[in-house]
Amino acid sequence: MSDIEQRLAELEVRLTFIDDAVQALTTVDAEQSQRIAALERMVRDLRSELATVRTGQGHDPHSEPPPPHY
Repeated sequence: MSDIEQRLAELEVRLTFIDDAVQALTTVDAEQSQRIAALERMVRDLRSELATVRTGQGHDPHSEPPPPHY
């Protein structure tokens, strides 16, 4: 096998590994995006629920006096 053929074969192997790595990263990125979106929905829902609870208790954060260090 000539030097050029050997180098070409090594490059093909490297390209295969790079393609596998990119595919794995793409999969992980898609999974992370879905998890982030789910967490954002959960935070939005929790904020809404907290606002509902506060309203139900007659708690208005704007009517509270500022903390003593102000």
